[in-house]
Amino acid sequence: MQDWIPVVLLILIGLALVYVEVLFVPGTTFIGIVGLIVMGIGIYVTYEKFGSETGTIVLIGSFLVSLGGFYYSFKNKTWERFALKSKIRSKVKEDYTAGLEIAMVGKALSDLKPIGKAEFGDETFEVTTQGDLIESGQAIKIKSLKRNKIVVELT
Repeated sequence: MQDWIPVVLLILIGLALVYVEVLFVPGTTFIGIVGLIVMGIGIYVTYEKFGSETGTIVLIGSFLVSLGGFYYSFKNKTWERFALKSKIRSKVKEDYTAGLEIAMVGKALSDLKPIGKAEFGDETFEVTTQGDLIESGQAIKIKSLKRNKIVVELT
């Protein structure tokens, strides 16, 4: 009986790793491959210790248990309990640059290295330079507006 404990443990650990791969962390394949290797070692040990007849029975049994487990888990939608069901309904602020115009003058609130914060009117915006370093407090003007990107330069 004690000869079977390592074999059963190897196969069960391998099956558990394969299930974890398929149900919880799909797409990584590393955990699944490790699980298959561990199962393969368990089946190999069975062939070595108990002969080809017992090894074949364990191989077929492991395969059937794997198929049965996958069938059961997908049929009962076990994986849905762990799936993300909420949806992100927020939108990007599309009118981020509304009220801004090219050549509008403002003040750098932080060092622009080349990205930082600037104030135009009473609003704060994230701005960028074209590689220039501008110190905090200096006067800047808008050079270009591209979607939500505000490019500035020294006045």
